[in-house]
Amino acid sequence: MTVELALTDALVAGGKGAAILAAGFWAGMINVVVGSGTLVSFPVLVLCGYSPLVANISNNIGLVGGGLSGTIGYRSELRENAALARVLLPASLAGGIAGALLLLVLPDEAFGTVVPALIAVGLLMVVAGPFVQRAAARRAAAAPEGAGTGTAAPPARRLGLLSGIAVVGVYGGYFGAAQGILVVGLLSILTAESLQSVNAVKNLLVTGVNLVAAVVFMAVAWGSIDWPAVALIAVGATLGGMVGARVGRRLPPRLLRALIVVIGAVAIVNLVFF
Repeated sequence: MTVELALTDALVAGGKGAAILAAGFWAGMINVVVGSGTLVSFPVLVLCGYSPLVANISNNIGLVGGGLSGTIGYRSELRENAALARVLLPASLAGGIAGALLLLVLPDEAFGTVVPALIAVGLLMVVAGPFVQRAAARRAAAAPEGAGTGTAAPPARRLGLLSGIAVVGVYGGYFGAAQGILVVGLLSILTAESLQSVNAVKNLLVTGVNLVAAVVFMAVAWGSIDWPAVALIAVGATLGGMVGARVGRRLPPRLLRALIVVIGAVAIVNLVFF
Protein backbone atom coordinates (compact mmCIF):
# COMPACT_ATOMS: atom_id res chain seq x y z
CA MET A 1 0.00 0.00 0.00
CA THR A 2 2.88 2.31 0.83
CA VAL A 3 4.39 1.70 -2.61
CA GLU A 4 1.05 2.39 -4.25
CA LEU A 5 0.67 5.66 -2.33
CA ALA A 6 4.20 6.69 -3.24
CA LEU A 7 3.54 5.90 -6.89
CA THR A 8 0.28 7.85 -6.79
CA ASP A 9 2.01 10.82 -5.18
CA ALA A 10 4.75 10.69 -7.80
CA LEU A 11 2.21 10.63 -10.62
CA VAL A 12 0.31 13.55 -9.10
CA ALA A 13 3.52 15.51 -8.62
CA GLY A 14 4.61 14.70 -12.17
CA GLY A 15 1.26 15.82 -13.54
CA LYS A 16 1.44 19.10 -11.63
CA GLY A 17 5.00 19.64 -12.81
CA ALA A 18 4.01 19.05 -16.42
CA ALA A 19 1.07 21.44 -16.06
CA ILE A 20 3.27 24.16 -14.57
CA LEU A 21 5.92 23.69 -17.27
CA ALA A 22 3.29 23.91 -20.01
CA ALA A 23 1.73 26.97 -18.37
CA GLY A 24 5.14 28.61 -18.24
CA PHE A 25 5.70 27.93 -21.94
CA TRP A 26 2.32 29.35 -22.93
CA ALA A 27 2.73 32.35 -20.62
CA GLY A 28 6.20 33.11 -21.98
CA MET A 29 4.98 32.94 -25.56
CA ILE A 30 1.86 35.03 -24.96
CA ASN A 31 3.79 37.64 -22.96
CA VAL A 32 6.13 38.28 -25.88
CA VAL A 33 3.41 38.40 -28.53
CA VAL A 34 0.65 40.12 -26.55
CA GLY A 35 1.38 40.56 -22.87
CA SER A 36 -1.06 38.67 -20.63
CA GLY A 37 0.74 35.40 -19.87
CA THR A 38 0.30 35.79 -16.11
CA LEU A 39 -3.41 35.08 -16.63
CA VAL A 40 -2.35 31.58 -17.72
CA SER A 41 0.46 30.65 -15.35
CA PHE A 42 -0.82 32.24 -12.14
CA PRO A 43 -4.16 30.34 -12.05
CA VAL A 44 -2.37 27.07 -12.84
CA LEU A 45 -0.08 27.54 -9.85
CA VAL A 46 -3.07 28.27 -7.62
CA LEU A 47 -4.87 25.19 -8.93
CA CYS A 48 -1.76 23.15 -8.12
CA GLY A 49 -2.12 24.09 -4.47
CA TYR A 50 0.07 27.17 -4.05
CA SER A 51 -1.24 30.11 -2.05
CA PRO A 52 -2.00 33.24 -4.09
CA LEU A 53 0.98 35.10 -2.59
CA VAL A 54 3.46 32.27 -3.23
CA ALA A 55 2.01 31.69 -6.71
CA ASN A 56 2.23 35.38 -7.59
CA ILE A 57 5.82 35.82 -6.41
CA SER A 58 7.09 32.51 -7.82
CA ASN A 59 5.36 33.18 -11.14
CA ASN A 60 6.85 36.67 -11.37
CA ILE A 61 10.39 35.38 -10.86
CA GLY A 62 9.93 32.48 -13.26
CA LEU A 63 8.64 34.69 -16.07
CA VAL A 64 11.81 36.77 -16.13
CA GLY A 65 13.48 34.14 -18.32
CA GLY A 66 10.73 34.35 -20.92
CA GLY A 67 10.94 38.13 -20.95
CA LEU A 68 14.69 38.02 -21.52
CA SER A 69 14.48 35.53 -24.38
CA GLY A 70 11.62 37.49 -25.98
CA THR A 71 13.46 40.81 -25.65
CA ILE A 72 16.54 39.30 -27.27
CA GLY A 73 14.33 38.00 -30.06
CA TYR A 74 13.12 41.57 -30.71
CA ARG A 75 16.62 43.09 -30.44
CA SER A 76 16.55 44.44 -34.00
CA GLU A 77 13.35 46.44 -33.44
CA LEU A 78 14.60 47.46 -30.01
CA ARG A 79 17.82 48.93 -31.39
CA GLU A 80 15.74 51.11 -33.73
CA ASN A 81 13.88 52.51 -30.70
CA ALA A 82 16.75 52.71 -28.22
CA ALA A 83 16.16 56.40 -27.47
CA LEU A 84 12.52 55.82 -26.51
CA ALA A 85 13.45 52.78 -24.43
CA ARG A 86 16.12 54.72 -22.52
CA VAL A 87 13.58 57.40 -21.62
CA LEU A 88 10.88 55.00 -20.43
CA LEU A 89 12.89 52.25 -18.71
CA PRO A 90 13.78 54.18 -15.50
CA ALA A 91 10.12 55.10 -14.91
CA SER A 92 9.06 51.53 -15.52
CA LEU A 93 11.69 50.13 -13.13
CA ALA A 94 10.80 52.60 -10.38
CA GLY A 95 7.14 51.62 -10.69
CA GLY A 96 8.03 47.93 -10.60
CA ILE A 97 9.95 48.31 -7.33
CA ALA A 98 7.06 50.22 -5.75
CA GLY A 99 4.54 47.61 -6.91
CA ALA A 100 6.61 44.72 -5.53
CA LEU A 101 6.77 46.41 -2.14
CA LEU A 102 3.03 47.05 -2.21
CA LEU A 103 2.41 43.35 -2.79
CA LEU A 104 3.98 42.60 0.56
CA VAL A 105 1.71 44.99 2.50
CA LEU A 106 -1.61 45.08 0.59
CA PRO A 107 -4.18 42.30 0.09
CA ASP A 108 -4.44 40.68 -3.35
CA GLU A 109 -7.93 42.13 -3.77
CA ALA A 110 -6.63 45.71 -3.72
CA PHE A 111 -5.69 45.63 -7.41
CA GLY A 112 -7.47 42.43 -8.37
CA THR A 113 -10.85 44.15 -8.38
CA VAL A 114 -9.75 46.64 -11.02
CA VAL A 115 -7.79 44.27 -13.28
CA PRO A 116 -10.69 43.75 -15.76
CA ALA A 117 -11.20 47.51 -16.07
CA LEU A 118 -7.48 48.08 -16.61
CA ILE A 119 -7.37 45.44 -19.34
CA ALA A 120 -10.43 46.98 -21.00
CA VAL A 121 -8.76 50.41 -20.99
CA GLY A 122 -5.63 48.88 -22.49
CA LEU A 123 -7.62 47.21 -25.26
CA LEU A 124 -9.39 50.47 -26.08
CA MET A 125 -6.01 52.18 -26.38
CA VAL A 126 -4.70 49.42 -28.62
CA VAL A 127 -7.73 49.77 -30.92
CA ALA A 128 -7.64 53.57 -30.91
CA GLY A 129 -3.88 53.70 -31.45
CA PRO A 130 -3.84 53.77 -35.29
CA PHE A 131 -6.46 56.54 -35.41
CA VAL A 132 -4.57 58.65 -32.87
CA GLN A 133 -1.28 58.03 -34.65
CA ARG A 134 -2.71 59.12 -38.00
CA ALA A 135 -4.06 62.30 -36.44
CA ALA A 136 -0.67 62.94 -34.80
CA ALA A 137 1.08 62.36 -38.13
CA ARG A 138 -1.13 64.97 -39.78
CA ARG A 139 -0.32 67.46 -37.03
CA ALA A 140 3.39 66.63 -37.23
CA ALA A 141 3.39 67.29 -40.97
CA ALA A 142 2.26 70.84 -40.30
CA ALA A 143 4.50 71.36 -37.26
CA PRO A 144 8.15 72.50 -37.15
CA GLU A 145 10.76 69.78 -37.63
CA GLY A 146 11.58 67.87 -34.41
CA ALA A 147 8.15 68.22 -32.85
CA GLY A 148 7.44 64.48 -32.91
CA THR A 149 7.11 61.91 -30.20
CA GLY A 150 9.46 59.79 -28.06
CA THR A 151 12.40 61.83 -26.69
CA ALA A 152 11.33 64.87 -28.76
CA ALA A 153 7.68 64.74 -27.68
CA PRO A 154 5.83 67.83 -26.43
CA PRO A 155 6.23 68.20 -22.63
CA ALA A 156 2.63 67.33 -21.81
CA ARG A 157 2.65 64.17 -23.92
CA ARG A 158 6.05 63.12 -22.61
CA LEU A 159 4.94 63.66 -19.01
CA GLY A 160 1.76 61.68 -19.65
CA LEU A 161 3.73 58.83 -21.20
CA LEU A 162 6.29 58.70 -18.38
CA SER A 163 3.58 58.89 -15.70
CA GLY A 164 1.49 56.21 -17.40
CA ILE A 165 4.46 53.86 -17.78
CA ALA A 166 5.37 54.36 -14.11
CA VAL A 167 1.81 53.58 -12.99
CA VAL A 168 1.68 50.48 -15.17
CA GLY A 169 5.05 49.49 -13.69
CA VAL A 170 3.53 49.69 -10.20
CA TYR A 171 0.72 47.42 -11.32
CA GLY A 172 3.21 45.08 -13.00
CA GLY A 173 5.32 44.77 -9.87
CA TYR A 174 2.21 44.07 -7.82
CA PHE A 175 0.47 41.51 -10.03
CA GLY A 176 1.32 42.00 -13.70
CA ALA A 177 -1.65 40.37 -15.44
CA ALA A 178 -1.97 42.01 -18.88
CA GLN A 179 0.70 44.57 -18.00
CA GLY A 180 1.96 44.24 -21.57
CA ILE A 181 -1.44 45.12 -23.03
CA LEU A 182 -1.50 48.33 -20.98
CA VAL A 183 2.01 49.25 -22.13
CA VAL A 184 1.13 48.59 -25.78
CA GLY A 185 -2.00 50.70 -25.37
CA LEU A 186 -0.11 53.64 -23.89
CA LEU A 187 2.62 53.55 -26.51
CA SER A 188 0.08 53.19 -29.31
CA ILE A 189 -1.76 56.30 -28.12
CA LEU A 190 1.16 58.52 -27.13
CA THR A 191 3.83 57.66 -29.72
CA ALA A 192 3.93 57.30 -33.49
CA GLU A 193 5.90 54.04 -33.47
CA SER A 194 4.81 50.97 -35.43
CA LEU A 195 3.10 48.17 -33.53
CA GLN A 196 6.12 45.88 -33.86
CA SER A 197 8.37 48.64 -32.49
CA VAL A 198 5.91 49.19 -29.64
CA ASN A 199 5.95 45.45 -28.95
CA ALA A 200 9.75 45.43 -28.75
CA VAL A 201 9.81 48.30 -26.23
CA LYS A 202 6.97 46.65 -24.31
CA ASN A 203 8.98 43.45 -23.93
CA LEU A 204 11.95 45.38 -22.49
CA LEU A 205 9.82 47.39 -20.05
CA VAL A 206 7.81 44.42 -18.80
CA THR A 207 10.94 42.30 -18.40
CA GLY A 208 12.59 45.12 -16.48
CA VAL A 209 9.61 45.35 -14.12
CA ASN A 210 9.58 41.59 -13.55
CA LEU A 211 13.33 41.60 -12.93
CA VAL A 212 13.39 44.37 -10.31
CA ALA A 213 10.30 42.91 -8.65
CA ALA A 214 12.06 39.53 -8.51
CA VAL A 215 15.07 41.15 -6.82
CA VAL A 216 12.79 42.79 -4.23
CA PHE A 217 11.01 39.50 -3.56
CA MET A 218 14.27 37.62 -3.11
CA ALA A 219 15.55 40.32 -0.76
CA VAL A 220 12.55 40.64 1.54
CA ALA A 221 10.19 37.69 0.88
CA TRP A 222 12.48 34.69 0.38
CA GLY A 223 10.15 32.47 2.41
CA SER A 224 7.29 33.08 -0.03
CA ILE A 225 9.22 31.74 -3.03
CA ASP A 226 8.74 28.14 -4.17
CA TRP A 227 11.89 27.46 -6.16
CA PRO A 228 10.78 24.22 -7.88
CA ALA A 229 7.78 26.13 -9.24
CA VAL A 230 10.06 29.01 -10.26
CA ALA A 231 12.34 26.59 -12.12
CA LEU A 232 9.46 24.99 -14.03
CA ILE A 233 7.94 28.35 -14.98
CA ALA A 234 11.38 29.69 -15.95
CA VAL A 235 12.23 26.77 -18.25
CA GLY A 236 8.83 26.84 -19.93
CA ALA A 237 8.72 30.65 -20.21
CA THR A 238 12.23 30.92 -21.66
CA LEU A 239 11.37 28.44 -24.40
CA GLY A 240 8.00 30.11 -24.92
CA GLY A 241 9.65 33.52 -25.20
CA MET A 242 11.90 32.25 -27.98
CA VAL A 243 8.94 30.88 -29.89
CA GLY A 244 6.86 33.98 -29.21
CA ALA A 245 9.52 36.29 -30.64
CA ARG A 246 9.78 34.23 -33.83
CA VAL A 247 5.99 34.18 -34.25
CA GLY A 248 5.22 37.73 -33.12
CA ARG A 249 7.76 39.43 -35.39
CA ARG A 250 6.14 37.80 -38.42
CA LEU A 251 2.55 38.82 -37.66
CA PRO A 252 1.07 41.67 -39.75
CA PRO A 253 0.10 44.71 -37.60
CA ARG A 254 -3.65 44.20 -38.07
CA LEU A 255 -3.45 40.54 -37.13
CA LEU A 256 -1.27 41.28 -34.11
CA ARG A 257 -3.65 44.00 -32.96
CA ALA A 258 -6.63 41.65 -33.40
CA LEU A 259 -4.82 38.94 -31.42
CA ILE A 260 -4.18 41.39 -28.58
CA VAL A 261 -7.86 42.36 -28.48
CA VAL A 262 -9.11 38.76 -28.57
CA ILE A 263 -6.79 37.52 -25.84
CA GLY A 264 -7.48 40.58 -23.72
CA ALA A 265 -11.24 40.07 -24.06
CA VAL A 266 -10.89 36.41 -23.07
CA ALA A 267 -8.86 37.49 -20.05
CA ILE A 268 -11.59 39.91 -18.97
CA VAL A 269 -14.28 37.22 -19.26
CA ASN A 270 -12.11 34.79 -17.31
CA LEU A 271 -11.50 37.29 -14.52
CA VAL A 272 -15.10 38.44 -14.23
CA PHE A 273 -16.98 35.16 -14.55
CA PHE A 274 -14.61 32.41 -13.40
